[in-house]
This record gives sequence, C-alpha cells and structure tokens, in this order.
Amino acid sequence: MDLSSTRLFTVIILIAAFVFTSCSKDNYIQRGDSLPEAYRKSMRLFQEGDYSEAVKAFETVFSLGRGTEYARNAQYFLAESHFNNKNYLMAASEYERYSSLYPRSDKSEEVEFKEAYCYYKLSPRYRLDQKYTRRALEKFNLFVSNHPNSERLQEIAKYEDELREKLARKIYNAADLYMRIDEYEAAAIYYGLTIDQYPETQWAERALVDQINAYNVYAENSVSNKQEERYQKAVASYEKYLQLFPNGEHRSQAEEYVDEARVALAQFRDTSSPDSSSTSTTTASNTPRNER
Repeated sequence: MDLSSTRLFTVIILIAAFVFTSCSKDNYIQRGDSLPEAYRKSMRLFQEGDYSEAVKAFETVFSLGRGTEYARNAQYFLAESHFNNKNYLMAASEYERYSSLYPRSDKSEEVEFKEAYCYYKLSPRYRLDQKYTRRALEKFNLFVSNHPNSERLQEIAKYEDELREKLARKIYNAADLYMRIDEYEAAAIYYGLTIDQYPETQWAERALVDQINAYNVYAENSVSNKQEERYQKAVASYEKYLQLFPNGEHRSQAEEYVDEARVALAQFRDTSSPDSSSTSTTTASNTPRNER
C-alpha cells in the first residue's frame, strides 16, 4: 500500500469513528435534551435490548418528568427493563412502585401479575430459604382477589401449585431429617405440619403414612408408661389417613404400620387385665433418650 492509499485509509477510519461516536452519543440522554427527546432516547435503548442503559435513561426521565405521562411510561418501562434483564428483585420493586403511584392505570393487571411472577422466578430450590416462595404466593393471592375474572387465573393456579409443592417438600424433608437423627417426636410434628398446611400436595399422603411410623418408633423408644399413648397416636394418624386418602397410593404401607401399633396396644390390654401379673415398670436400656 503506497503513502496516498495509507492516508486515505486513515481518513476513512477517522470519519467512521467520528460518525460512530456521534451516533453513539445521540443514543444517550444529553444535558439540555427536552423531556420528549429524553424519553425517545430511552425507548430506543429499550427497543435495541440495551436494558442496563435503558434503566438509567428511564430513571432520568422519571425524575425529570414527575407528574407527567412521560414519567408514568418511564416507570413502567423501567420495571420492564429490569424484568427483561432478569433482574427480578429490582423489577418486582419497580412494578410495585408503579402500582402504588398509578393504581388506576390500564396496566394495573399486567403489572400486578408481573410483580408476583418476579417472586416466582426468585423462588429457589426447596432446600434453601423460601421467603420469595411465600412472597410469590402472597402476591398471586392478592392478584386473584383484585382480578377475579382475569384470563391469567389458570396460569396462576399452576404457579401456586408448584410453589406449594415446594413448601410442602421442605417441611417433609425436615421431618425426614428428624427421623434420621432419632428425634421421633419432632418428626411426627413436622409430618403433621406437612399434612395440615399442604393437604392438596403429593407430600401430604406420604407424610401421613410416615407419621404413623414415626409414632410407632417413638413409642418403641419411650419409657413403658408413655408407650401406649404414643401407639394410640399412630392409630389416630391411620384413621385420619383413611378419612383423607381412602384410596391412597400408600395405603398398604399405612396398614402395615397401624397393625404394628395395634399389636402393641393389644399387649398393653393383656398386661393390664385382672389375670395378668402386676404391670412392669422396667424400661428398655436404650430408651431413656426419648423420654419426654
């Protein structure tokens, strides 16, 4: 390449860089831009998918245009920018602010739904803290209350079922943990919480069957004067099972567990009959741990 060609190439590069820089600057809000121009630039950033920059731009428009239609639209697209950027916690906050500032907006239903959906997206796997799961359920319930005829109700019901299954599984898993560390009373209580709080989930039937077993094991590892009472709780759990799940998938297992409890209770009745010897107060050598 000769000297003249090199100079020409350099000039072309400089011109292109200048044009690019000018166009780039033209995309961002500049000092002295009018409110409509600032909003136009914000929307261009949003439409081009530059959501991080759009957030900054819409925040500027909202601050400059408080009380105007531009500010209202900027608040909506500020939330949308966070949402599209998958920054769900910030999006939920901005949707909530939109609802608070513009409660009669024609976008109210959409905004309330998306706020709840953000918390749904933030809900972690069941082993972790479930504050966002509970928040999502609260927000979905509020949406259903505010919009009982919404076309989104069926979709929301699906999300709510999924969230409740997760909460039920967390409690059920805690009950299983208590069983593994030989805290049988705590296990029975947590199985009961699974049933009482989330009876419609797949974990409820399993929890009730496992509660029968937990009371059996708790009784076996208790002092003798506490055993009968705890076997009776196992039978009571089985009776509850029959009421809630008469055709349950795990009925045969429940019957095996209740048979164990009934056999043990029959032995207590035999021991306490007039013809039997005096009641023994001896405890098993390995049982004092669970005496309550």
